[in-house]
Amino acid sequence: MVTPPTTVRGEAIIQVDNLTNQFGAHVVHKDLDLAVYRKEILGVVGGSGSGKSVLLRSIVGLQKPAHGSVRVFGQDALGLAPEQRSRLERRFGVLFQRGALFSSLTVTENIAMPLIEHAGLGRPEAEHLAGTKIALAGLPAAAGDQYPASLSGGMIKRAALARALALDPEILFLDEPTAGLDPIGAGAFDQLILTLRNALGLTVFLVTHDLDTLYTICDRVAVLSDKRVLVADTLPIVEATEDAWVHEYFHGPRGRAASRASQQAAEVK
Repeated sequence: MVTPPTTVRGEAIIQVDNLTNQFGAHVVHKDLDLAVYRKEILGVVGGSGSGKSVLLRSIVGLQKPAHGSVRVFGQDALGLAPEQRSRLERRFGVLFQRGALFSSLTVTENIAMPLIEHAGLGRPEAEHLAGTKIALAGLPAAAGDQYPASLSGGMIKRAALARALALDPEILFLDEPTAGLDPIGAGAFDQLILTLRNALGLTVFLVTHDLDTLYTICDRVAVLSDKRVLVADTLPIVEATEDAWVHEYFHGPRGRAASRASQQAAEVK
């Protein structure tokens, strides 16, 4: 069982215990433990192949682990009957790394689809609500009539976010949401996530390699290393962890620059 850091207060709505994931002989996670607390933004980092996305997929039900337990909202997510699992998943919103929008559907149709399939809405009502989600994600209304192929990278991310928000989720899972974006676009997306968390009371599970994102919006950071969670705590504690990868990542030139930028932003506020 994961012991919460002293800096964390509140309810653990995701509890991962003794999780093992493997593909054939290749073990990705071994007895991994992690807790995610209500209304926090948790950043998940680690070296290439450390299993960041595999962990996300295990929690949302797209990857069945070899061993261990995943409890979400107090429910055994791995042992639920299909109908119960479906109800649980409606409380999730997932933004995949490359958006995963349906290329043959407009943005509005992409967002309306889960409302039609899972909420049972008619097409007119679903598309009306989709317009609200488009605005919530910071897209112009005209984007609703466009197809994914005509969108910029930043607009695709926001359209995918709008779809993730379609069913009013309580937990938002984001897989590399700022990957491929320019610094201005990435910064704007970070601020959007922070605003949505504060306005809607979301819990955010965020897989990223973006140091600016970690320093700007994350309440805690979990570092995956050696098939487990090495540390999951606030950035000062993570930075002080004795580990070669942690030192190179957070104390290298880019890490120092991100830390300075965060401190300067805090001083301005």
